[in-house]
Amino acid sequence: MHGRILAIDFGMKRWGLAVSDPLGLTAQGLPTLERAGADGGLSAILKLISERGIEEIVIGNPLAKDGASTSMSRRAAKLAERLRHRTSCEVKLWDERLTSVEANRLLRSSAIGLDKRRRAVDRVSAVLLLQNYLDWLSYERNRLADL
Repeated sequence: MHGRILAIDFGMKRWGLAVSDPLGLTAQGLPTLERAGADGGLSAILKLISERGIEEIVIGNPLAKDGASTSMSRRAAKLAERLRHRTSCEVKLWDERLTSVEANRLLRSSAIGLDKRRRAVDRVSAVLLLQNYLDWLSYERNRLADL
């Protein structure tokens, strides 16, 4: 792996963000991006791409439980298209069903208060999303190596 991977847990008000380590093994949370201004956070993402050597972006795709498209998944797809046009990064949509549920479960089991949990859920969701993707990449590399 040469460049890092950025994960975006897409939301209307906030985007949870996580970045991979240089080897692509682990996900680390970044501060949550409050979407403000006319570009809706795009300039902050472009700055992160430059500063962190991002080569790939994974955007959480909030599909319905049955796998069908939702209004939010269509918005995530639009963000993916905007990023494809503005960067040279590979941009992928990744099924994020239940990451927010898992993030809330993890945070509830921790000792932090409700206010901090609310602020942390987007970041934790992005970390879970990216770690899931990194684990899948590792599995695929190992599977192909065994062929």
